[in-house]
Amino acid sequence: MSEFPNLVPALPELFMAGSALVLLLVGVFAKKDLTAGLSALAVFVMIVACALVPAAGAAHAVTFSGLFVVDGFTVFTKLLVLVAAAFALAMSVNWLHKERAERFEYPVLVLFATIGMMMMISANNMISLYLGLELQSLSLYVLAAFQRDNAKASEAGLKYFILGSLASGMLLYGASLVYGFAGSIGFDDLAHAFAHGAPIGVVVGVVFILTAMAFKISAVPFHMWTPDVYEGAPTPVTSFFAVAPKVAAFSLLVRLLIGPFGELVQQWQQVVIFISIASMLIGAFAAINQKNIKRLMAYSSIGHVGYALMGLAAGDEAGIRGVLIYLSIYLFMNVGTFAVILSMRHKGRAMENISDLAGLSKTHPAMALWMMVFMFSMAGVPPLAGFWGKFYVFMAAIDKGLITLAIIGVLTSVVGAFYYLRIIKVMYFDETVEVLDRGVGAGLGVIMAVNALLILAFSFVPMPLISSAGAAAAALFRG
Repeated sequence: MSEFPNLVPALPELFMAGSALVLLLVGVFAKKDLTAGLSALAVFVMIVACALVPAAGAAHAVTFSGLFVVDGFTVFTKLLVLVAAAFALAMSVNWLHKERAERFEYPVLVLFATIGMMMMISANNMISLYLGLELQSLSLYVLAAFQRDNAKASEAGLKYFILGSLASGMLLYGASLVYGFAGSIGFDDLAHAFAHGAPIGVVVGVVFILTAMAFKISAVPFHMWTPDVYEGAPTPVTSFFAVAPKVAAFSLLVRLLIGPFGELVQQWQQVVIFISIASMLIGAFAAINQKNIKRLMAYSSIGHVGYALMGLAAGDEAGIRGVLIYLSIYLFMNVGTFAVILSMRHKGRAMENISDLAGLSKTHPAMALWMMVFMFSMAGVPPLAGFWGKFYVFMAAIDKGLITLAIIGVLTSVVGAFYYLRIIKVMYFDETVEVLDRGVGAGLGVIMAVNALLILAFSFVPMPLISSAGAAAAALFRG
């Protein structure tokens, strides 16, 4: 008889899964719509989970017969995912009410997607990896098409589903190749098996797995779904897509390449460098002519993925520390920006064009100020946080001799700065055409201010985040 697994490392996931099922039952049997109340409860559940994560992952532990691992790296990245999901859900409530799209399934789907992301981060086996990935993906497919009566949302959900299914198939094929040639799917066993090299079949399998993960983080050339899904999906869903799933998928990619495939760095480093350069170039140049701000944010996210991949290409502890710092800053920049986008309404109608921000500094000075902080930070203008995020990944690449990669990163940053600064120019120097509504939600104003202040805090007091990211990266290499 097998020993009962230690449940403490998985306590946050178990708590969230139980809570999600309870909220689902409450929504089903309630006599009236409870979307706002259930959303508030779901945010509370995530806050409690944030408290449970450090306790459950205080020390390196493996449970469920080697399927599930916790350490300092999982604690750091799970906290990022929970914070991103909580912000995204909190921003959704007012939008769902205004668009008359309130359905109790929304917060439940966000919870299930978040559980899947946390399982991905703690995956220590190809099976648990796939289970977490599919739990996340299936929830996100439904969320993308949540506005069933909106043709754009339905199209976004369908595109995301079809291409996501293709990526899942590639992941399974790659995992089956690795299993066939290595004889194991456990990450620890694979790391030992490849200590003295690997057969060509394993390398092909790793390429397929990398391809699937590149889709999940929307890296070029597997980015084709991103602009259409970002534009077509409901705006609060887009804000969720832009942060939490990216952090989770990136964390999983880091664990895969540094852990089981760490000895194959010479093989996968070339692929990572290629998709990093391609993502930075497409992210910089394709965004220049965008008029829809959600599409612009899609290309922006592709570019940011390219910069973060630079740290992964370095393949050492300093590189991973840079990746974690970058993802943390990216999270707060994006959440704040989408809070501004969700506030863009004229006579109750949602606005999505960059030109709709014209004259914002005169009509909504606080919103314009926060947006300026986010845009300067995304552009990497010193001394704001975005500059330091790029600094650490660039330095990690230079220290490993990837000089050309770093130079391309600097040049694409200069190009990308154009469209971020253009938004500031529109807000501060263009004449107002249509005045955006006031009082679109006090909650959104608070979220903008909190994220802007966090970016400013890191800009001038960076050590807490740097030391935390360094400890998380060190835990991954010790494990």
